[in-house]
Amino acid sequence: MSRTDLTEVQWTKLEPLLPPNPKRGHAYQPHRPVINGIIWRMKTGSPWRDIPERYAPWQTCWDRLT
Repeated sequence: MSRTDLTEVQWTKLEPLLPPNPKRGHAYQPHRPVINGIIWRMKTGSPWRDIPERYAPWQTCWDRLT
């Protein structure tokens, strides 16, 4: 876990607020790594394409934020 990742306490509070997988179409990537990728990008100011591989693909993080 890096400094920018959500703690267990933060995740416990946030998880119930996130949408479930859609009934049609593809299932979402797991929420936690996507959110951690978005947080990492916002804290570092790096380009989207530089999000580390331990998070979701950069396209997924960007799409989920927009």
